[in-house]
Amino acid sequence: MNFKSNHKRTSVTRRTKVWFFILGILICLVIFMSGKKAVTFTSSDKYCMSCHIHPSSDQSWKLSTHYNNKSGNIVHCTECHLPPEGHGYLFAKARHGLKDAYGYFLRDSAKIDWGKKNLLENAKGFVYEKSCTECHQNLFPVTLSVNGGNAHLFFTTSKDPLNCINCHLNVGHYDKNAVLHAHDTNFGVSVTSKEPPFIEPAIVTKFEDFTDMIPDTRVSFKMIALPGGTYNMGSPDNESLRDPDEGPVREVKISQFWIAETEVTWDEYMAFFRATSSQGRTEGQFAGNKNTDAISGATPPWGAPDQGWGKGSRPAITLSWYAANVYCKWLSKVTGKKYRLPTEAEWEYACRGGTQTPYFFEGDPKKFTSHGFLKKLFGPDTANIASRVVYNGNSASKTEEPSFVRGNPFGLKNMSGNVAEFCSDFYSADFYKADSTGINPKGPEKGEEHVIRGGSFKSDAKDVRSASRDFTKTKAWLATDPQMPKSKWWYSDCIDVGFRVVCEPDSAVEE
Repeated sequence: MNFKSNHKRTSVTRRTKVWFFILGILICLVIFMSGKKAVTFTSSDKYCMSCHIHPSSDQSWKLSTHYNNKSGNIVHCTECHLPPEGHGYLFAKARHGLKDAYGYFLRDSAKIDWGKKNLLENAKGFVYEKSCTECHQNLFPVTLSVNGGNAHLFFTTSKDPLNCINCHLNVGHYDKNAVLHAHDTNFGVSVTSKEPPFIEPAIVTKFEDFTDMIPDTRVSFKMIALPGGTYNMGSPDNESLRDPDEGPVREVKISQFWIAETEVTWDEYMAFFRATSSQGRTEGQFAGNKNTDAISGATPPWGAPDQGWGKGSRPAITLSWYAANVYCKWLSKVTGKKYRLPTEAEWEYACRGGTQTPYFFEGDPKKFTSHGFLKKLFGPDTANIASRVVYNGNSASKTEEPSFVRGNPFGLKNMSGNVAEFCSDFYSADFYKADSTGINPKGPEKGEEHVIRGGSFKSDAKDVRSASRDFTKTKAWLATDPQMPKSKWWYSDCIDVGFRVVCEPDSAVEE
């Protein structure tokens, strides 16, 4: 009896477990199926468009080659903005979903800088390389151009990380101002002026501010006379958000010199381009006559070097350090003065304008920076800085004209921000420690990259401090140049560096 009862109870227990097991499987299947349906629904184009608050994402997508193409195939939102399944799809979906929900419910879309979202460095955060290669498996189709083949070959063999969107940033969302990988045959075409050109450059008789003129053009630019002086170069250890390569602080003596009031404008650079370039020339070919003093100008650029923002008095961008240096040689030749790039020590002396604070105006980098969770929620303090510096807090993600900001105590504009500026020095992270001259220092004798200073419209407030340092990244800035050899005149992957010129007094003053 006991045996039968125990056996009966055991059978019932087993059956109960089996039923519970089956019921558990059914519940899991229901959850899984409903979850999968939820995932599918929230991954549809319709749902994406209902949630996203970008004002033109739907329209720009439908105008792009991912929607409007000969094949009639549509590349859907999640095929670009989520990785393929099995490559962190659900995790990425949850992460982006939370950010989208935050933006939808807590942000004012009118206050979002959509131009900044479209910049390459930001787009890399929500466009997945694996998704591109999953769809485009043949990188060398028969219809691919020679330059396209060179670019794809570089992509497949490069040891450095390179994203598809470096070249194809606008295939998913159409942008009428997008830079196309094609020679700009209209670049440099002269514009007829009703005013007569300047006959000769300015004649300077004493060390004071003057306006120089480029002969045979209507282009002029103002040079500011800076008296010599002594200052502390670099940032002290207690300066907020400083970097190690900014010190140690050292006393530097600078001789008097002239420096341009503004960064070299497109008007100024175009005068050089028109006078020295040859539209049909390619890299490696020489332009001009065989005279030893002939200056060979830039080859035609690819796409629109001004990024569609306009030329005129905006700073010239996307040109290389080499191009800036040749421009100075040309300007010296046509004006009879010695123009050149500033040394790093001259640049910081000019930027500080007699101050020794983090900026040439009052303010704490910790208050101005946008880094940090609380700053993202409540926003940084923009008092003092917004009217003096074009940086990521006020730039609309592009360069601005000089009138956008006030000058520093020397009357110089955009020394900090707008575009970073080339210096003549080679870069060294520890040169401040090694150099002991302190009198008109010129940096290391040798190097691979050159110093750039000032930060740009892309920069955080900490990177537009007077002592902040950076350097050129030649290889990275030419990553997507389709030419072989790559251009020595134009950067394909850098849109926020320019330069300003200095003039040596002994070369300009006529007794």
